[in-house]
Amino acid sequence: MQPTKVLIVDDHALFRQGVRNAIEPQEEFEVVGEAEDGMEALAKARELKPDLILMDINMPHCNGLEAVSAIKRELPGVRDHHAHRPRRR
Repeated sequence: MQPTKVLIVDDHALFRQGVRNAIEPQEEFEVVGEAEDGMEALAKARELKPDLILMDINMPHCNGLEAVSAIKRELPGVRDHHAHRPRRR
């Protein structure tokens, strides 16, 4: 069985690395890419055709909700999971 291809999207590189470190040891998942904002996520989704996108909602330039909407229009088979972390004050 082919592993689930995962795209990780978050504007914090350290958080993306932590998610990657948690996912990569699991044989059923393959991290195929990372993006730091919604616009980059859309471009990477077009290019990489992931099965699953783990996406932060609060990001600069194009937030996660806007990006998911655009991605779902273009790639309706992609599953998404919204990760919401409270912003530091």
